[in-house]
Amino acid sequence: YTHTDCDGICSGAILSIILDRLNKDYEIEFVNLDEIEDLDLDHKLTIFSDLGSGQGVDKNAKDGQKILILDHHPPLRDINYKNDKAYTYLEINPMFYGIDGSYYVCGGGLCYFLAKTFGFKDLSWIGVLSAIGDMQNNKTGHFEGLNEIIQEDAINEGLLKVTKNDLNIYGRSTRPLYVALSYFSDVKLPTTNNQQEAKVVLEELGVDEKHNRKTLSEVTEEDKMEIKKFLSRMISKRVPPKYLKYVPKLIVGDAYTFLNEEEGSFLRDGSEFSTAMNACGRNRKEAIGVDIIKGDRLVALDALEEVSKTHKYNLATSISKVADNYHSEIIELDNFQYFDCSDFDEDIASNIIGTITGMVLGYCNWKKPILGFSKPKNNQIKVSLRCSKLLAYDGIHFGNMMREIAKEVGGTGGGHAIACGAYIPNEKKSEFLDKFNRKLQGKIAN
Repeated sequence: YTHTDCDGICSGAILSIILDRLNKDYEIEFVNLDEIEDLDLDHKLTIFSDLGSGQGVDKNAKDGQKILILDHHPPLRDINYKNDKAYTYLEINPMFYGIDGSYYVCGGGLCYFLAKTFGFKDLSWIGVLSAIGDMQNNKTGHFEGLNEIIQEDAINEGLLKVTKNDLNIYGRSTRPLYVALSYFSDVKLPTTNNQQEAKVVLEELGVDEKHNRKTLSEVTEEDKMEIKKFLSRMISKRVPPKYLKYVPKLIVGDAYTFLNEEEGSFLRDGSEFSTAMNACGRNRKEAIGVDIIKGDRLVALDALEEVSKTHKYNLATSISKVADNYHSEIIELDNFQYFDCSDFDEDIASNIIGTITGMVLGYCNWKKPILGFSKPKNNQIKVSLRCSKLLAYDGIHFGNMMREIAKEVGGTGGGHAIACGAYIPNEKKSEFLDKFNRKLQGKIAN
């Protein structure tokens, strides 16, 4: 069993390749966190990747079974939990050894280290992809700890190129530069969600021309420096003084190129490849993602294009409902803001609520985190949170906060410092909002 996001899909792909090479029969199933404790364990060996540490995975374990967990999220159990069980239980989690699973290794990374014990170092690039998708480089702009070892393996295998301290804008090879710039939303700028203004800025900087539009991959280092200077000036004018020291982190970061992919392909850029995998997960087409990672560039790539089209349409439709009326749809409290997807299509809202929340942030008060609530299903609401990286740089870990408050109201949750979520009982929504607002008192700069 593995998770439905990029990290989970990468984890599943690595394990699948290992078992293929060992000629072992197996099944892969992709599950959400709220489904785990109800799973029937019917196999001799059950592996949980990129999940399991925070859930009661052995609730239905039977005598003689074997359970292996490869997860990087905070564990419910201690390292000695395996003792005195009627079944074999092994949990591999970096946090047992003082290694932060938010920044130094993710689920796919752990699966890669398992592959490495078999000599399969050619899978290192998938470990890098999983770390990119899991935002493991968000704190510093580059990989550290165990992730750095995986990165070095991929470089040494000739599979990866790392460009240090590149301009940190998404859509390196596939988006016109003015489009890519307009999506910058950690701090709301005149160019945010304004492609026309982005065109004007780039033309004034001498970086882009009206009849010769470029992508980020096509501009010179000198041009990138001009864009960095522009962003630094604009951001510094708009952030509270306590955030000024973090501005460079918003602008620059390492860029990752997968050398086995074709020039110009979205799969060549690490960020775009990871986004495609997340699109598969959001649309419950995880198997397509696994096939892509395992090398299918024919049938699976065509299927991925269809998934991407559907994903983009669903996002555009959902975002417009919030963004077009954001003054009324987004409710701002003292310390955060939120919107409700109760009148959205149920499946669309629950599957992509996190992505919607992140994109809506560019339309509202970037200084506060924003929460999105899905339509209730089986008396459960899915909650997603997104925020500017500046809040995380300042020491707030919303994933830990989400886990704590969700548990207090009878739900489950967790995630990363700037992107996290939870499932809570429908009737506890007001209590959850109140607790979250009070928890943030004094922590948000205005």
